[in-house]
Amino acid sequence: MKEMEKAAAGLLYDANYDPEVLAQRDVAKNALFEFNHTPPSQLDKRRSILRSLIGKTGENFLIEAPFHCDYGFNISLGENFYANVNLVILDCTKVTIGNNVFIAPNVHICCAGHPLDAERRNKGLEYAFPVTIEDDVWIGAGAQILPGVTVGRGSVVAAGAIVTKDVPPMTLVGGNPARVIREITEADALKYREA
Repeated sequence: MKEMEKAAAGLLYDANYDPEVLAQRDVAKNALFEFNHTPPSQLDKRRSILRSLIGKTGENFLIEAPFHCDYGFNISLGENFYANVNLVILDCTKVTIGNNVFIAPNVHICCAGHPLDAERRNKGLEYAFPVTIEDDVWIGAGAQILPGVTVGRGSVVAAGAIVTKDVPPMTLVGGNPARVIREITEADALKYREA
């Protein structure tokens, strides 16, 4: 079984020394170098670079530079996706992001983790669990989404939150570790007036 197949199966895999894994990461690094150094005015070129890197994108998406990921091909983006600067996605396995998702600056989405025992960790072994972010989610600045988490539809992750377990739909979560602060209700739609 190849190392990325092990990762997809949730097994320990060699993330640091396997030549095929390293080559796949080099492809992503080169594409990201080009993306991160392409002027913002060249939006079509920037989108083209990301479409060649990312497994699936919607028709309408915008990722501000700099952006970093491990592989790219494990990422799936829905329609109307927006990510502000310094998004990091450690996509050692599937990262599925739904429609109308907005991500603030300095957010990390991490599928990867390392064994607690030093012997295995020192061999370069790690594990990867998929992350899912459902439709209509807003993730605040500096939040971290950890391996195996699903962020439910319509929810909001507060700035600085460390999300270690699933987020129920239509809730506001925050803190370290993140916990449900309250439900998002119809009253929230009335809080701000449109011009």
